[in-house]
Amino acid sequence: MSDNSQQQYKTLVLVVDDDPAQRLLLDATLSQAGMRVNQAKNGAEAIDSFKQSNPDIILMDIKMPVMDGLQACQQIRQLTNGKDVPIVLITGLDDHASIQQAFDADATDFITKPVNWPILTHRVRYLLKARENFYALRESQTRLSDAQRIASLGNWDWDVVNQKMEWSDQVFKVFGLDKKTFEVTKETFFNLVHPDDKQSVIQAIEKSLTQLKPYNVDHRIILPDGSERTIYEQAEVVLSSQGQAVRLQGTVQDITQRKKAEHQIQRLAYYDTLTGLPNRAHFKEHAKRALGKAKTEGHKVALIFIDLDAFKRVNDTLGHDTGDELLKGIAKNLRNHLRVTDSVSKTDLVNATCLSRLGGDEFTLLLDGFNSANEVAGVARRLLDQLGQPVYINDQEFFISGSMGIANYPEDGEDVDTLLKHADIAMYQAKKRGQNDFQFYSRQLNNHTRERLGLESKLRKALERDELVLHYQPQVSAISGEVMGLEALIRWQDPEKGLVPPGQFIPVAEESGLIKPIGEWVLQTACKQARIWQQKGLKPIRMSVNLSSHQFHQKNFIQQVRNILDSSGLAAQYLELEMTESVIMQQLDKTITDLNRLKDIGITLSIDDFGTGYSSMSYLKRFPLDTLKIDRSFVTDIPGDVSGAAITRAIITLAKSLGLTTIAEGVEKQDQLSFLRENGCDFIQGYYFSRPLPVKEVEVFFGSQKFNSYQSGSQAYLQD
Repeated sequence: MSDNSQQQYKTLVLVVDDDPAQRLLLDATLSQAGMRVNQAKNGAEAIDSFKQSNPDIILMDIKMPVMDGLQACQQIRQLTNGKDVPIVLITGLDDHASIQQAFDADATDFITKPVNWPILTHRVRYLLKARENFYALRESQTRLSDAQRIASLGNWDWDVVNQKMEWSDQVFKVFGLDKKTFEVTKETFFNLVHPDDKQSVIQAIEKSLTQLKPYNVDHRIILPDGSERTIYEQAEVVLSSQGQAVRLQGTVQDITQRKKAEHQIQRLAYYDTLTGLPNRAHFKEHAKRALGKAKTEGHKVALIFIDLDAFKRVNDTLGHDTGDELLKGIAKNLRNHLRVTDSVSKTDLVNATCLSRLGGDEFTLLLDGFNSANEVAGVARRLLDQLGQPVYINDQEFFISGSMGIANYPEDGEDVDTLLKHADIAMYQAKKRGQNDFQFYSRQLNNHTRERLGLESKLRKALERDELVLHYQPQVSAISGEVMGLEALIRWQDPEKGLVPPGQFIPVAEESGLIKPIGEWVLQTACKQARIWQQKGLKPIRMSVNLSSHQFHQKNFIQQVRNILDSSGLAAQYLELEMTESVIMQQLDKTITDLNRLKDIGITLSIDDFGTGYSSMSYLKRFPLDTLKIDRSFVTDIPGDVSGAAITRAIITLAKSLGLTTIAEGVEKQDQLSFLRENGCDFIQGYYFSRPLPVKEVEVFFGSQKFNSYQSGSQAYLQD
């Protein structure tokens, strides 16, 4: 087969988004996965493209000019071949109304912004596979229906007075019997019926003869070789002149394949294809019935929400294939454990029902028939123990723990959604307590809350006692190896715990409002230190400072920056402010105004972790930005990770087209450096050059012969 012939059989994806940046990133990700991509910038163009190219799947933004994604989805469904094509609508993370509208518009699925690039292609492939299975099942059903219409059905006649029975040749074929050797009687027929179905067949016949009415019944038969078939049997009563039943005449038809197809369709709709467990839809239906029964009978129900600990690390380090195998192993362990302990559960008067996989690494379990929280806690402990058992993948042993949240009916909610939400909250409390634990939902302050309040109190004192310190990580030119800037990174030097990383205390600072004074202290300290180094004769370089949402959006922030620059003596050109996409996407009009005011002062503006958020060209064009920072998640596995490499190239290309510089974070290896330099990245930051350094080590770093030698060596390497 020629290359051109092979190309035409590639999966064709239609990407519809009014934002060129989003289209670019989607195109890069899907192309690297071996798919062809057509683009459209609104719903009207999408319809025209669909008519011309007939794509295999459509990824479409909801909010677009001319025609939005909802309208386009509805119109495509009315077109030839449009009814069955998977349509995935893209919406905001918390836009629940749009999600509901997406399903009302007959969308197949949705994805949220910011897009999770690593799993995007997996999701597309899953939907395409489900589509193939659906087509295969439908085709099978169509063939079966045609066969039923044109085939000669097996017919039989039973003389109920003389107890004689006759079968046509087709009946013998359906039953897998030899007409020459098999004697047809009522007894021999019933011997062929599956033991579990025999009583229902007898009852149908007896009812027909008693009430003198036709009957029809599906039932299984056992063939001479031990295999099973499912047949559809129907019959009517023949009456004598006196109105008595004298004969039964009927037909049989092999419906085994139809039953298998129906079963497969049922499993696709209500069961997780990876683990075989009930899915979210199945769980919610089961839970609604369980709660309805509990309300009627006046007993309690507990919902256990299970989330695996650090599962993302498995996918990131070992790949999604290993992650999938681990999920299957865990599901099998849990399922087998519940079967083994069924008698134990009954002894404890606790019944476990409907172990389900909601999605990702989330599982749920319902419990009823318990009298106290201690009984539920006992089940949770046994589940934790079972999660701790090893899972073997390719003769390798894997261990993983889980965190559980428990919500009880009716105390914590009277409907499924409320119980799920509260169990989810409790699960996160368990994770924050150290993982591999369970937590009951409670409206009152629990131990974790008190711990958080204690940390908040210590953090307030830390600010007062000057326990906060800044470390500085160099930002290096990808061409010359010269240090061009430093990023200020906060640390907490706790007298008891030592150096506390920001991930442990910044969330508390944001929740408590302490992030504002802490952010002001960071900005002031970093500017002051940059000016001190200049006065010591070090080369003036750019100082980058991260801003939180609370800090940037406070009313007096612009004046605060002016005051800090004035008091420190640092020229505005040497200050760079870093913000995430989520920060600047709030209060758009005010944000644009404030960013322009900062630019007027002379400050450089940077977007941190670009590619993990909205990644929209519209705001890049509207906002007065200078730099895009490429998130370390894209850099970690390049150049080997084709998806990360494609997205990184796309971001660099996008930045250059808009006149912006790029900084790549998390550079730790030489091949990463080579790739980034070859693809035009401007600046590099990461442990390959230096870890974040305290003040004194920064000065040594700049003045050391080691650094000077490294610089010249880097230049030589980069010129190769």
